[in-house]
Amino acid sequence: MSIRLNPYFVINGHSREALYFYEKALRGSVVGIMTFGDLPEDPNHPLTDEMKALVMHAHLKVGDADLMFSDTFPGTSHQADGDTVQIAIHPTEESDAREIFAALGDGGQVFMPLQKTDWSPLYGIVKDKFGVTFQINVAGV
Repeated sequence: MSIRLNPYFVINGHSREALYFYEKALRGSVVGIMTFGDLPEDPNHPLTDEMKALVMHAHLKVGDADLMFSDTFPGTSHQADGDTVQIAIHPTEESDAREIFAALGDGGQVFMPLQKTDWSPLYGIVKDKFGVTFQINVAGV
């Protein structure tokens, strides 16, 4: 069996901002964006202009990885504190790790500054301004 997994970010009304934030921070490229307004209209469930502008699905390519995004549909509950799953990023160069860590930390919170560890020449943990926690880990010592 062949299987591929990817993170899917569900963000409360800020998916477009998050998409472009991660595009810059992780040096990715936006593959596509579909809004709720791009769907055929349903007279039984009319959407406001604000709802139509929200991201239903967006795709960001980062290296070989795919990141996907969606806004929470208005009226749907949203839990922003999601430390149960963290995303590990493994740049090969320390300079890349420093740039990514700094970009993700802009407006966020550093839990563990980038530092040498027993398993890595540079490792750190940061939660970005969207509440997503990242582990940055340069391979091997």
